[in-house]
Order: sequence, then structure tokens, then C-alpha cells
Amino acid sequence: MKEQQRNVAIVLASGTGSRFRSDTPKQLMKLAGKSVLEHTLACFETHPGIDEIIVVTSREHKSTIEEACVRAGYGKVSRIVIGGETRQQSSAAGIAAVPGDDHKILVHDAVRPLLDHGTIDRCLQALGRGDAVDTAIPASDTIIRVSEDSTIADIPDRSRLRLGQTPQAFRSGVLRKAHALAARESNLKVTDDCGLILHFGLGPVEVVAGDVNNIKITYPSDIYLADRIFQLRSRRVDGTANLDLSGKTIVVFGASRGIGKSIHDIAAAAGANVVAASRGSGVDISDENAVRATLRDARERFGRIDSVIATAGILRTGLITGQDYATIDEQLSTNLRGSIVVAREAFESMRGTGGSIALFTSSSYTRGRARYSIYSATKAAVVNLTQALSEEFLPFNVRINAINPERTATPMRTENFGVEPAEMLLSAESVAHATLSACMSPATGEVIDIRI
Repeated sequence: MKEQQRNVAIVLASGTGSRFRSDTPKQLMKLAGKSVLEHTLACFETHPGIDEIIVVTSREHKSTIEEACVRAGYGKVSRIVIGGETRQQSSAAGIAAVPGDDHKILVHDAVRPLLDHGTIDRCLQALGRGDAVDTAIPASDTIIRVSEDSTIADIPDRSRLRLGQTPQAFRSGVLRKAHALAARESNLKVTDDCGLILHFGLGPVEVVAGDVNNIKITYPSDIYLADRIFQLRSRRVDGTANLDLSGKTIVVFGASRGIGKSIHDIAAAAGANVVAASRGSGVDISDENAVRATLRDARERFGRIDSVIATAGILRTGLITGQDYATIDEQLSTNLRGSIVVAREAFESMRGTGGSIALFTSSSYTRGRARYSIYSATKAAVVNLTQALSEEFLPFNVRINAINPERTATPMRTENFGVEPAEMLLSAESVAHATLSACMSPATGEVIDIRI
């Protein structure tokens, strides 16, 4: 019987981090709420094309990584094997754990936690054309080759230069052969697996586009940079896809007007059981008792809740010196405390069945805006809240994301900015459609951009 082909990620996590000058290896350092390795594993775990993950680590850290995988629920991690003192030895240990020669193998450094699904897609697709693939990005700096006396020997043509990244991808049989040949050479000086393929003449290596954000954590400053990239990371959703919400139960807070009302209307038209709540119906989202009662009633009426969406928000423009504390507290209470209350109570309602939560941020979360500083601050806090809670909720299969629409034609915007050209604004209906699509997606802990 022919062996079933599988797509296997080998994650190399046995480095000691000597250049990092830390007792904790880089792959176990905390970054945006979880370890560098956990971010890397999550990317492969959530990619639909990856069947299996093998982690290669040191004997010293094996139990720590096993515990992390169990805690995070990484069901695709099939084995955690012991690597060697060098990258080559660890990669050889990884491929030795893969029986069969026709599988698609992606070898990736654990300390590249910003890997994206698009790069994985390009690697898997290229393995349909050949046996070896490297990922790389164009060199943005001029690269010089120096002589032993520290003078320039050559300045290569930059247009032909690329900066190598990982993953590198191979047919398992080719990678296995490369390491078998390498084991016979004691003084081999090759830095990675693609280098082995070239050194032993095992065929061409196709180069596919990497991603400029897929940085390698090498020095302490890289942790700071990666943390900022994670904070600003976002994804876009297809807001035009057909929605079938038959049998789903969706609770919308802030459903009396604007985006919330559009979500209610579109979800109901798509077959969902929709529960609408707003101040007009006596539900202030900063009131935990009112929110809890709304969710309890929805669960009792329909049996379960699939999604909870909080669109309620307050924007008061003007200089902070011109706002009294009642105005400031009003924005803090609805925009921030309300988001906290909805997230906490929604989690309690869905922790046994799973589901999704959508909070609303704004483009001002990346940088505070003059004349609406309190609003900007609360929207930045919503992003941090979402990212943190996504990790707390993940073991219970409860997803949470922050919806980030561009300028949208809503009553609240008109009240603050007046009448604007329609072509400069998103419609509330398009934002509502994209929000519901995001709720039905597997995404969690992400900022969902909705653009014109």
C-alpha cells in the first residue's frame, strides 16, 4: 500500500542562545504573552496544510516544552526529540523522526516566531515543482565582501542578493540523503539544510518569497522589535463572502444603531438567532449584571451561544483640558470597562462549548490622536486586552479578536466629524459583514483590519 504523503514541520528549538547572553534560551523567552517557541508552534498548529509538527530540543528543556505543548493544546505536535550540539545535528535528528521519503518537510528555526501562513503556503506549493526550497527576502542594504586586512574586496550586485530565512522545505527523502552524506564528512562547513543540498549536488533549490517581518531572535533588541511587530500585527478578512449562520446564536451589544444594528440585521438574514442589546433596551455594557443576564437568557432560550459582539462605544472629541471628569469616565466606562465586562461574561457563557468574541478598536490604537485622546487610549487598551485574553481563553476554545474598521459611516462619526464624502467612508453594512466573517473564522488574538 502506498504511504500517505504528509506535510511535516520540523521546529529546531535546541539552541543555547549564547549570543543572547541569557540563562534562558531564546526560544523560551517571553514575547507578547507567551514563549517565542509557542508563537512559532501556533503558526504551524493553525495552518490547515500542516499535518504534523516535530520539535527538536535539548534534553535539558524537553520537559518544559512538553508541558507548554499540553497547556496550549498543540494537537499536531507528535514528537519532541533530542537534538545535537549543532544546527545540522538537530536537523538530522528531526528528519530521522520522519519515516518515508515522499513527505513534504518544512525545517524552521524556533526563534522566528513571526512566521506567517502565506510563507508556509509558498513553500508547500513549491514542493509540488521540486525537491528543495529556500525562503528569502531582497537585500535592502549594500553587502560588501572584505579581505583579511579589512578592506573591501568586492561589492556584489545587490539586485541578485537575497537574505535567507526559514522555513526551508524539502522532500523527506532528499533531506535524509543530504544528512546521510554529511555524516561522512567531519569538517563540513555548511550553515543550513539548503547548503547541504547544494554542497552534495542533490538538485536545484527554488527560492520563494519570505516575509520581512519573519525576523530571527538573535540579540536582546530583537525581542523588543518582535514585541512591537506582534502588537501591530493585523489581518484582513473577506467581507463579501456568503454567510450561512443557520442555527448560530449571536449576541450583539450596542445593536440599536450603526454597526451593531447592521450586524443584527445581516446575521438575522443569514439565519442566525440574534439577541440584540443596547442602552435603549436597558443594557449598559459596563454593568456586569445586565450583561450577565442578557447572556444567561440567550443561552437558556437557544441552548448555546456561538458569538458575542460588542460594538457599543463613546467618542467625545476635544482637548482633554476641555473635558470634565464625568465625560472622561463615561468613555472609560463604556469603551474599556464595557469591553472587559463583555469579554469576561461571554467567556463564562462559552467556556464549556467554545465560541468567539469580537470587540471593537479603531485605527487610533497604534498612535494616540489629538482631540480624542481618551478614545484613542481606550481603543489601544482594547487591543492589549484582546491579545492577553486570547491566551487565557485558548485552552477553552473561546476565540477573541479586535475589529479595526477604517472610517465608517455611523451616527457616532457624523455627530463628531460632520458630513463627509461617502466614498471616504466604509458602510456600516460592510463592516458588519466582515465582523461576522471574522467571528466564524479560526482567528484569535488578532486585530482584524477592515479597509475601504
